[in-house]
Amino acid sequence: MSTNPAFTAPPVETTRPDLQGTFGMTASTHWIATATAQSVLERGGNAFDAAVAGAFVLHVVEPHLNGPGGDVTAVFATASDKTPTVLMGQGPAPAGATPEHFRAEGLDLVPGAGALAAAVPGAVDAWLLLLAEHGTWELADVLAPAIGYARDGHPVAPRVVATIATVQDLFRDHWPSSAEQWLPGGSVPTPGAIVRNEAWAGVLDRLVQAGSGVDAAGDATADARVARIEAARTEWAEGFVAQAIDAFVRAPHRHASGSDHAGVIRASDTAAFRASTEPATTAEFRGHTIAKTGPWGQGPALLQTLRLLDPLDDDRLDPSTVLGAHTIAEAQKLALADREAHYGERDVPMAELLSDAYSDERRALIGDRASHEFRSGSVSVAAGTLPPLRETYTPGGEPIAGVGEPTVPGARGDAVAAPAEDAPTAEDRGEPIVMETGETRGDTCHIDVVDRWGNIVSATPSGGWLQSSPTIPGLGFCLGTRLQMTWLEEGTASTLRPGARPRTTLTPTLVLRDGEPVVALGSPGGDQQDQWQLLYLLRTIVGGYSPQQAIDAPALHTTSFPGSFWPRTWTPGGLVVEDRLGDDVITGLEELGHVVTRAGDWSLGRLSCVTRDPDTGVMGAAANPRGAQGYAAGR
Repeated sequence: MSTNPAFTAPPVETTRPDLQGTFGMTASTHWIATATAQSVLERGGNAFDAAVAGAFVLHVVEPHLNGPGGDVTAVFATASDKTPTVLMGQGPAPAGATPEHFRAEGLDLVPGAGALAAAVPGAVDAWLLLLAEHGTWELADVLAPAIGYARDGHPVAPRVVATIATVQDLFRDHWPSSAEQWLPGGSVPTPGAIVRNEAWAGVLDRLVQAGSGVDAAGDATADARVARIEAARTEWAEGFVAQAIDAFVRAPHRHASGSDHAGVIRASDTAAFRASTEPATTAEFRGHTIAKTGPWGQGPALLQTLRLLDPLDDDRLDPSTVLGAHTIAEAQKLALADREAHYGERDVPMAELLSDAYSDERRALIGDRASHEFRSGSVSVAAGTLPPLRETYTPGGEPIAGVGEPTVPGARGDAVAAPAEDAPTAEDRGEPIVMETGETRGDTCHIDVVDRWGNIVSATPSGGWLQSSPTIPGLGFCLGTRLQMTWLEEGTASTLRPGARPRTTLTPTLVLRDGEPVVALGSPGGDQQDQWQLLYLLRTIVGGYSPQQAIDAPALHTTSFPGSFWPRTWTPGGLVVEDRLGDDVITGLEELGHVVTRAGDWSLGRLSCVTRDPDTGVMGAAANPRGAQGYAAGR
């Protein structure tokens, strides 16, 4: 496909090659996870075996971006069934997590760090479900790489070290179990040092052992393999892991609010949860079907944005021009306002929100100047009460430490603490901003796999990062903080409710053409995940860019909506851009009324993807160069 002349021509040279081959492809946010997944393909495993093996390695090598106590969503298709399907690994709020409880604790927002913010862990069970239903390998073989890296160690990445350095005082002063795990010998590890997590290796061993008694006769049938995985799922949800979590969180500990609280998650909460699969939510765009999660996640906002942009002239869809960047940002504001007003664990009329009539009505609101308003639309189901629209947030009269948008310190305004000495610089911000309190944004990783048979999966694991809450002794991991995406105010679309899923930002993408999967795509980055993926879709589907050209190209996103992460602020008219967009374009956007934050040349977006041409069987892969950690491999 040649580059569309209506689009800015991409550079001739890319930071990395566009990989192509006929055997299999993997891309992820860490080279060890990519190599692990690819090695599974090389040994006869399918894309699901490979993705699960790579995902458990991500728990070990990117512990600042995801963990076993977190969550995952994925979109996949199989060689025998091309229908896009969602893997739902988002756990619900515990039974004791009520707005009344939080207010009784003196809180008006769910804290950004601490076990009180924990939803029920969903990632491990979801990965085991995917392996049971669509994989071919035994659990012991799939978990072996992660067990090895956890027990024997791996060279720790510089950004893991930077995160540990940022929260080291929190660990020493308030979270001694985390200090024991992440400050070996009492000090921050150096980049490249061998870091181990023997407690987590022991947990994985016990999960394997839970199924070892199943079919002791040694019958190697598929049913016996699944039964062994199911035994591990039961052990995870109802056995020693659940009991250890329950016992540990009952002790009060420091939260991002600056106050001490006990967690409310109990063993009964973990026992009641099981991951599941469901049909994807889809929309058509320029001859392609885009598949996302349901509106319990933010994914359909990307579909709404594409519906707004679909009929526009091509020159209005180029993110590298003033007209294109402006049009894209204004469309995103409208879709994200609908996300805030309508999306959640409730009746969401997606058919109406994606309809021609509604899209036409909303598209008419895209004007010649940047909107500084919050403009959600009306459909047959009443919107939730609008959450507070705060530009700043100061709990208890004390300034908070950091109001930066995920991966971009300072992107939400001026009320931001000065960076620590070892914090990432302006040219090194492809990782999350982490505050000394443990508050984190952009805390996610991603993995894509496609195999020679046509199985394909895009998955975004997150949560349970080492800075989320104290490490649970004997388990080697901590809980997530996904409840910070809920509101304590009554009547919003995403008000905290026990047993209900918080509206997650995790939003992988599967693209189909003529009913055949052709791209698996995703990115870390909190509220930016779909904003950055939109740029990729526009540049590849409309602009004719190659995958690596699209990933390399300058990125931007709006902050003109309430953020999903504590402290839930917004910047009316806010637009964050990479400086590589160019002074002329940036000045032009400012002249249209956008409140522009320059984020450095290589700072926004951590996308990866795999591709497959159904006609030729040729597969491809591309990965993000920002942060020098993501990697693609294949042949």
